[in-house]
Amino acid sequence: MNEFGKVAVLMGGDSNERAVSLLSGDAVFRALSRLGIDAEAFDPSVRDIEDIKSYDRVFIALHGRGGEDGSMQAFLKSKNVAYTGSDSLSSAIGMDKLKTKLLWRSLNISTPDFLQVTEKTLYAEIVHSIGSPFFIKPSNEGSSIGIDKIKNEQQYKEAFLKTSRIDANVIVEKFVDGEEYTVAIVDGQTLPVIKIKPSNEFYDYEAKYLKDDTQYICPSGIEKNKEALIAQEALAAFNSIGCSSWGRVDFMMDRKSDHYFIEVNTSPGMTNHSLVPMAAKEMGIDFDQLVLKILKTAHVK
Repeated sequence: MNEFGKVAVLMGGDSNERAVSLLSGDAVFRALSRLGIDAEAFDPSVRDIEDIKSYDRVFIALHGRGGEDGSMQAFLKSKNVAYTGSDSLSSAIGMDKLKTKLLWRSLNISTPDFLQVTEKTLYAEIVHSIGSPFFIKPSNEGSSIGIDKIKNEQQYKEAFLKTSRIDANVIVEKFVDGEEYTVAIVDGQTLPVIKIKPSNEFYDYEAKYLKDDTQYICPSGIEKNKEALIAQEALAAFNSIGCSSWGRVDFMMDRKSDHYFIEVNTSPGMTNHSLVPMAAKEMGIDFDQLVLKILKTAHVK
């Protein structure tokens, strides 16, 4: 394991996802330690980021802004430090739901209809364009932070005020009446699809990290050939943004069995609720092996 040199596990940070990042980072750090790798936890909110130059590789376990939006990736590249995950440009696009969906739409990659909205956008305009109910989302945020399902005008007004405080760019997205799924990708290989069944109305922050009654179904129950096709399309959607190393692509399937890609996650969670480790386990890859596979993808981008 000496081939990896000294490894920093970037975790924490100062985004809205700090708490989850600390959990992910701690799990990764413990796995690397069990593997005999010289690893250290590195929280850029409490340490001078310039110290990162003393490490040979960086495992990025930061989530949200400052870790997943390309800024950290650009900094690491400027210091010639190898790191896991996608490069700065791909990370920036993947973090921005609006840019991702515009790119996918231009490439005829299926994604639900959407609109960018401002304080001047009328509720009636949205309903006329994409129907009701619909979702409202901050364009640049993860972990379902700031996402609400909107069923009436009063809900929309309240949700817009809340979401616009999180991000200046706000989008609304057509509601897909069906089930939610995810495809994990590690080093160019797709892992088994996971079906997500929250007890909440949708897979929000609470369902992801705080509740224990969300069901994760793997195998997903999708017919084998169809699942293989969706996985292939998910990898194409991932690659279309220029993503690499590892990540996750989420999609919805409606009651007609039509699927729609929702978003890309370029720094997925690695907690005990997280989806990539679950999918890897289904393939016989334990958590430590998964962390090692991801670390092996670290290079200067």
